[in-house]
Amino acid sequence: MKQQLAVGIDIGGTNTVFGIVDRRGNLLCDGSISTKKHTEIPLFVDDLCKELSKLIDQAGGLDEIKGIGVGAPNGNYFKGTIEFAPNLPWKGIIPLANLIQDAFGLPAVLTNDANAAAIGEMTYGAARGMKDFIMITLGTGLGSGIVVNGELVYGHDGFAGELGHVIVNPEGRQCGCGRYGCLETYVSATGIARTMRELLETHQTDSLLRGLPDDQITSKSTRDAAVQGDKLALEAFEYTGKLLGQQLANFIAFSSPEAIILFGGLTKAGDLILRPTVHHMEENLLEIYKNKVTVLMSELKESDAAILGASALVWEMKD
Repeated sequence: MKQQLAVGIDIGGTNTVFGIVDRRGNLLCDGSISTKKHTEIPLFVDDLCKELSKLIDQAGGLDEIKGIGVGAPNGNYFKGTIEFAPNLPWKGIIPLANLIQDAFGLPAVLTNDANAAAIGEMTYGAARGMKDFIMITLGTGLGSGIVVNGELVYGHDGFAGELGHVIVNPEGRQCGCGRYGCLETYVSATGIARTMRELLETHQTDSLLRGLPDDQITSKSTRDAAVQGDKLALEAFEYTGKLLGQQLANFIAFSSPEAIILFGGLTKAGDLILRPTVHHMEENLLEIYKNKVTVLMSELKESDAAILGASALVWEMKD
């Protein structure tokens, strides 16, 4: 049967990963190239095409491929462009979907990485069968994808759903976006590491992390310390979960989702982040929403999720 495979490409600041996926979400083969070494977009596309073509040949050729889906920071679904992405080597507006489409002669669609994760979760993961949910990705930053009535919310310009940039403290931490107090500066892998460093500076409590260089105080080392009962590390998770839970209560008020799905490196902490998040979410919900919204961890395998999410965009294409 023809066109039962999709290509998924996820573009990160350091590396770009790609693979070929079937309709059931099985990753058949994958590969990667460096993003950051390609300072010119034509050279990046050439290298991507060269490596991806090898996988397409392995899978039976172009006739087997329905299309190509791309997840990227600051990806605009309507235009197929990457726009002013601060963590990528190419500046301005990049018409990447058109460049890839021209290179392969296959339809290509692009969106931001968190939206791709939401579609991947709806297609292959914990959100199968759901029509209303919010996907929260907790990595270096905080990304989000909002699904209402079975459709991703893009807004009029393609950039809806930047929940990581809701301001929780106008006089708070500076964000990479240039503003102050964005949620992702507190609730993310980098955010919790920063919280841990601040706690070490302002408290005299003994800690397994005390005395370590700043670059060794990470979300992972904080998690490892918390698992061993470190009081300051536990406080860092409590504070992070509190802020996330409070904001989830606000997010629920505008779309009344069936579930919130959490994904990303910070979720590896399990109940350390989940328990305070759910507690403070419920505590701050309007009465009409209480005990109605489930908070779930993603069912997608983290190492494959970026490719799966991007590939799922292909199945949303109109034939």
